[in-house]
Amino acid sequence: MEQQRREPAPETEVTLREFTEADAEALFAWASDPRVVLFQRREAYARVDEARRYILDHVLPHPWYRAICLGAVVVGSISVKPCGPAGEEGEGASRASLGYRVAHGHWGRGVATRAVRMAAAAAFAEWPWLARLEAVADVENPASQRVLEKAGFVREGVLRRYVVLKGRPRDMVMFSLVDSDRDERAKPKLLLQVKEPFELNKE
Repeated sequence: MEQQRREPAPETEVTLREFTEADAEALFAWASDPRVVLFQRREAYARVDEARRYILDHVLPHPWYRAICLGAVVVGSISVKPCGPAGEEGEGASRASLGYRVAHGHWGRGVATRAVRMAAAAAFAEWPWLARLEAVADVENPASQRVLEKAGFVREGVLRRYVVLKGRPRDMVMFSLVDSDRDERAKPKLLLQVKEPFELNKE
């Protein structure tokens, strides 16, 4: 029997907020899970102090890093980072990259998809210079690929040996969301209605 897709209950709304040092234990809960960090550069944390240090050294100084919350509970994190100097000409000046991770107990419930949509909308709204938001997913991580596609990202192709994860070069699938994609979705859909049969190029 096919497993049914789980959905969050109506009262457990997905929201994003800034991290604080007090979120160290919540971050450790999934950063210590080998299933969650399988396709990440870092190994699973062994101590909560590692999560606290990561928040202080990496999360808080980051240009855009948010906690994914389900109700009042922090269940993941999502980040958007400019690829170059914002507002300046040059390589990466109009691009940013998105990454996310969600606790295993909340996989398959639409949490990641909602968070990605919210983060993308916030990035385009807060950064007028942003023209392209991109994200990569490991070729062996179809679940993450589905999240990006459901969130509106377009699959562009496979980048061979694109990143090194835990000492091994990995092939990654590149996805993108550009400002024109968002403009197209905002336009009203026009339906062509044909009341009677017709032939093209009929004399």
